[in-house]
Amino acid sequence: MSERQLVFPGFIDVHVHFRDPGMTEAEDTLSGARAAAAGGFRAVVTMPNTVPAGDSVEWVQRQLTAELPVKIVPSACITKGRLGREVADLEALAEAGCAFFTDDGNYVADDRVMLEAMRRAAELNMAICDHAMDPKVQAGGVIRDCPLARKLNLPVISPETETTAIARDLSLCRETGCRLHIQHISTAQGVDLVREARREGLPVTAEATPHHLLFACEDLTEDDAAYKMAPPLGTREDRAELRKAVKEGLLMFATDHAPHPVATKNRGFRASANGIVGLEAAVAVTYRVMVEEEGMAEDAWARAWYDLPAWIIQGGAERLKLSPTVVKVGAPYAIDVSGWRTRSKNCPYNGLTVTARI
Repeated sequence: MSERQLVFPGFIDVHVHFRDPGMTEAEDTLSGARAAAAGGFRAVVTMPNTVPAGDSVEWVQRQLTAELPVKIVPSACITKGRLGREVADLEALAEAGCAFFTDDGNYVADDRVMLEAMRRAAELNMAICDHAMDPKVQAGGVIRDCPLARKLNLPVISPETETTAIARDLSLCRETGCRLHIQHISTAQGVDLVREARREGLPVTAEATPHHLLFACEDLTEDDAAYKMAPPLGTREDRAELRKAVKEGLLMFATDHAPHPVATKNRGFRASANGIVGLEAAVAVTYRVMVEEEGMAEDAWARAWYDLPAWIIQGGAERLKLSPTVVKVGAPYAIDVSGWRTRSKNCPYNGLTVTARI
């Protein structure tokens, strides 16, 4: 099959974990940037769940000044130390040039703390991005209810873990007018909440990951933590609703690229870390799912990788000034994780047939 070449404005991934500092055996800034470049991304937003946490001007500046094959625009913590107790110095972090504020990996459970953060972020015209999983509702769950969960007697994560958090966030968005972004949305009910908020006129966006668009929990057959992430894979109904929302322009793409050493991902669902890597296949996977399977227009698919993500970054596309992303489509090939640039290979895409390549 002959290939076609498509040229788009530079793709942006607004949700990556480069583990630098703190866990560079899984990924450092350079290896992550090389993986992003190989995947067709021209800019990425790094998450602040490092050690120490990204709650300081120095942390932001260190990433902004690195010379790398992609542009890094770091996010910064909502709260000091990502502990959820006291709002970080948002004004100084914004002045330093962070993309937005998030405690990704942790939900800011204290309503008063989140209210103060959103009021201050609104004054800065900055977005708050939330890891919408309420730990009180999650109660130690590791997987959505599905045949595998029942077979292995695994503690489950209900949809209310996500929807309770989103509803609280939307209430505070309504009160403050703060720009709100819901990270890695995974449930049909969560999508409905975001859709209704947009109809109401609230400044709300949300993202879907390639893995939540590709897989469903009913398809899981083994105790394989390559499929363990937070939030967990949803049902087929959830997956269908996520795809519909992407197609209608409600959701943008983001990888939630989450590298881990082998030793932390080989203990099954109960004891393994959450997350997968995916920068080097995300474009191909989303093209397969949304264009080839769902019939989404190529231009609309690409906008979910560059136009929508730019909205939540301080300064937007004007700040980034990115070179184009060039994609070739048409010739099938199998994803080979072993040759990826990322230091970690915790990914369930290996062997998947796709047709888009950078």
